Amino acid sequence: MAITAALVKELRDSTGAGMMDAKKALTETDGDMDAAVDWLRTKGLAKAAKKSGRTAAEGLVAVSVEGGKGVAVEVNSETDFVAKNAEFQDMVSGIAKAATGVDDIDALMAADMGGKSVADTVTDKIATVGENMSVRRMATVSGETVVSYIHNAAADGMGKIGVLVAMTGGDEGFGKQVAMHIAAANPAALNEASLDAELVEKERQIQIDIARESGKPEQVIEKMIEGRMKKFMAENTLLGQAFVVNPDLTVEAAAKEAGAEITGFVRLEVGEGIEKKEEDFAAEVAKAAQG
Repeated sequence: MAITAALVKELRDSTGAGMMDAKKALTETDGDMDAAVDWLRTKGLAKAAKKSGRTAAEGLVAVSVEGGKGVAVEVNSETDFVAKNAEFQDMVSGIAKAATGVDDIDALMAADMGGKSVADTVTDKIATVGENMSVRRMATVSGETVVSYIHNAAADGMGKIGVLVAMTGGDEGFGKQVAMHIAAANPAALNEASLDAELVEKERQIQIDIARESGKPEQVIEKMIEGRMKKFMAENTLLGQAFVVNPDLTVEAAAKEAGAEITGFVRLEVGEGIEKKEEDFAAEVAKAAQG
């Protein structure tokens, strides 16, 4: 595969590696971007890249809680101009309310919303506004208590990041603190048991390769890997993370002090994981003006 300047730039931007190191990584991995990131990390030349956190698409995440069930829905638009529009926001709010009565995205698209299905409502809004829109995803959580939080709110119950926390015990104030922590720290899973096994194994292999690059004896390498994987688990699981409100405690320890057990969470961020062609601001304005 040809290693283009654009590929090298993309790898540099996502890892902080130097130009020559990025080019060598791509050459060694035949242009495979994910493998190149791992190669750079193995050589100690890259920062840990959170590619899933790249936000490109516009739109809103809305949350709605009824009883012991909470739902978060992401609705995308092409531009931020539309995301700030009151009509679009009203539609997103209605979609979130409709989502509380269903369990998956297919059922949501068929759900009733003022006499029309959600799918037809979105189609009509596309025709009216002249910009593509989509209901991209939804996620639900249930528990004795469900607390919601919106970060960078654009209107009531919607914004750029939506979080839901399910708990047993505790109070809403503590739940809100945990939700704010989740918005900021973006944990990959609730605890070690719920972490993706493939992700854990991939990280373990990277740490083995990094440790062996050091040239240390095998018994020392084993201890190094054990320590690094313990740190990885703590940094990537909600219960293992240092609580942003009190970094001397883990979230699990803080929950225990608050008399709460955190049983689940949802975090949706607008455009997370979507690649989008970059446009400058002037081009975006011109595009919006054309209708």
